[in-house]
Amino acid sequence: MNTTRSLSKSELVTRSLSQMERELHAEPLTLRQKLALTCRVLFDGGHDSGLAGQITARMNNQDQFLTQPFGTGFDEITEENLLVVDHDLRTVDGSGMPNPANRFHTWIYDARPDVNCIIHTHPSHVSALSMLEVPLTISHMDTCPLYDDCAFLADWPGVPVGNEEGEIISRALGKKRAILLSHHGMLVAGTTVEEACVVALLMERAARMQLLAMAAGTVKEIPAALGREAHDWILTPKRSSVTFAYFARRALRTHIDCLS
Repeated sequence: MNTTRSLSKSELVTRSLSQMERELHAEPLTLRQKLALTCRVLFDGGHDSGLAGQITARMNNQDQFLTQPFGTGFDEITEENLLVVDHDLRTVDGSGMPNPANRFHTWIYDARPDVNCIIHTHPSHVSALSMLEVPLTISHMDTCPLYDDCAFLADWPGVPVGNEEGEIISRALGKKRAILLSHHGMLVAGTTVEEACVVALLMERAARMQLLAMAAGTVKEIPAALGREAHDWILTPKRSSVTFAYFARRALRTHIDCLS
């Protein structure tokens, strides 16, 4: 006998979210392991651009973060070669120097206590969209975690190694999770490493889908209420955690050197 057909959509959503919390689980990982895996996952996801791009994760010490050593590609990052860096970009633990562009990360961390991981990359489709000076348009259910959650910086401030760029980018980001940077790339500010990784992959996919749709016609907007509903349904800590775990398992099939 079907006992759920009389339930409202909100009741079914509540039941489903509760079931996810009870039954979906991911293997525990250290912060270093999560960040190293994120580098490999994003490498496989088309976010590689030579030595461009930075991934950072806030340490328990609020004035320090983990990041990759400058001169090392995303596909070379392991949990052991990550650096601990302070907000003056001095290496506190590890061997090497951070990317000088990490400076603008410090401005975001200072402005956003809710942010614990920042991903800045130059993937091809995001970069192509940025060359058009066109904001990211979210018009498909799969990419709705970015619905009304992606800012746009129309004016390129130049290479982000100065404090001016930190002020400009952090102000343009505001309270949103992501931002498209004209003539530059993308940035995601996540509450967790898992969330940031998943949203970063979605952002490149959203840009690719937008460019395909623009080539075929005019992108149609989705109703705002439904966009927000899908945003909240997909972007939960539990779903981010188990989605990241899937991406990590997939990456480890080929990147067996990533973890000790």
